[in-house]
Amino acid sequence: MFFYILIFLAIFYLWWRWRAQDGQKIRDLTDKYIFITGCDSGFGNLAARTFDKKGFRVLASCLTEVGAVELKAATSEQLQTVLLDVTDPDNVRKVAEWIKAEVGSAGLWGLVNNAGIMGPSAPTDWLNIEHFRAPIEINLIGLINVTLHLLPLVKKARGRLVNISSTGGRLAVWGGGYCPSKFGVEAFNDSLRRDMKAFGVKVSCIEPGLFKTGLSNRKKIIEEREAIWNQLPPAIRKQYGEGYVQKDAARKEKLVQMLQNTNLSLVVQCMEHALTSINPHSHYTAGWDAKLLWIPLSSMPAAIQDFVLLRNKTELADPTAG
Repeated sequence: MFFYILIFLAIFYLWWRWRAQDGQKIRDLTDKYIFITGCDSGFGNLAARTFDKKGFRVLASCLTEVGAVELKAATSEQLQTVLLDVTDPDNVRKVAEWIKAEVGSAGLWGLVNNAGIMGPSAPTDWLNIEHFRAPIEINLIGLINVTLHLLPLVKKARGRLVNISSTGGRLAVWGGGYCPSKFGVEAFNDSLRRDMKAFGVKVSCIEPGLFKTGLSNRKKIIEEREAIWNQLPPAIRKQYGEGYVQKDAARKEKLVQMLQNTNLSLVVQCMEHALTSINPHSHYTAGWDAKLLWIPLSSMPAAIQDFVLLRNKTELADPTAG
């Protein structure tokens, strides 16, 4: 009995030590610059407004002029916005030069790679290479290019790199370029973390589950699928059956309503911990669906993954047609 008490006390002590260290934070946020991409809406917009209130010197990139103006109106005079298309190498280079001039000798404490798109999501045999290209160019190639341009400034500050991935980077739940792009982000993040360790730079990856943002706009997703459906060869349409898009959308809508998170601050809290904790995590999961379903499922055998995911798949009309 005494032996079991000792084990319990040892486990409790280790947990208490971990919690104490996990809660230790850096000070003097007001002299630290952070750059966040994709701040027109969603996680990036909320992060820019949140970190501005906390005293960080926020440099926020937006894709559109409207997004930049609206963000500037909602924040302090200290926050600065810049227009950035992460797929435009010249634009990335010029923004990096602007950031270098802004941060000066202090360097860049934090880079939050948040910009991203969903892209068309549909069965793989509906798609062509262009359907894959945009999400990979933005979510992965753009993220890498921004990181490479700003890495010297982060190294100078011995700062933080935070890459926004997804549970779709651990488990491919639908066809299209989104999941491959996020799997790539996970790989880039892991190699970058190891490469930067010697420089005192901490690298973290955040894996949100399903959140209600513009990225997961169901109306847009269905419209994109219908547009692709209308261009499909007759043989493929016969295999899936007329009305497949609508049936599949109705089925998935039930799952979305059951799993979708509405509190975007859960992701921003992960960003904050990664930027301010003395001991940031290498990976963060955000959303109850990520913690209880997608991440655990990603570690299970393929047979179990397929069984769970295929239960939500709409039945085909005639797979042997054509």
